[in-house]
Amino acid sequence: MYNKIPNDQSPMTNWTLCQGAPLTYNSVMRNRDYREIAQGSVVHIYNRGNNRENIFYDEQDYRAFLFRLGLVLGFEEKELAEHPLTSVPYSRIRITNLKKGCFKLHAFCLMKNHFHILIEQCSDTSISKLILKAFTSYAMYINKKYGRVGHIFQDQFKSVLMESDPQLMWTSAYIHMNPVKAGLVKHPSQYKWSSYEDYVADRKLPITYTDFLLSTFGNKDDFEKETLSLASDVSRVPLDTIGR
Repeated sequence: MYNKIPNDQSPMTNWTLCQGAPLTYNSVMRNRDYREIAQGSVVHIYNRGNNRENIFYDEQDYRAFLFRLGLVLGFEEKELAEHPLTSVPYSRIRITNLKKGCFKLHAFCLMKNHFHILIEQCSDTSISKLILKAFTSYAMYINKKYGRVGHIFQDQFKSVLMESDPQLMWTSAYIHMNPVKAGLVKHPSQYKWSSYEDYVADRKLPITYTDFLLSTFGNKDDFEKETLSLASDVSRVPLDTIGR
């Protein structure tokens, strides 16, 4: 999939180098490129509200987003209902589920006017199908709930392909530290609309697959330590290598 950091090297001492080479990765890909992403690829997908407007207005909206994302990831409604962050009071949603296992969600963060997801394409099913199903359904929900019309999201969705462990770990840290950077909380564990607590605490959202990132960082303690450390020095990394 991409170059691994040699086992005898500490990630913390090699962030700006990937086996001796500077961090220079693909620039931002546009929506039209999703179909070209190969099976086994991990991608950072992100976007903001149209005209920088909010895409989440209350807690129900965050849940509605995660619920729809869970459906297209192949989870059944009863599975999503097992956790309050992915459950909805009632559902009349009719989304044709993609087969579970086509994608794995490794990380996410939902902010008022933008979102980040780190997702792996595990089959030949294109990520564009997930984008179309989940985000079209969510846009319809927002328009109906708030009496709006038109686009919810800005332009095309952006994505950055992960090509090395350092890039992957920087991106994970950047995603999870978004609420801290925005001044909403002092520590990422205080913000519930991200996957951070799935990694460092006992919270286990059904939609978050944690094994991959934990193995990349080493373990839960390393994940927490490195996330806080990396995020404090993210300026060292060209932003087009992680997305913003």
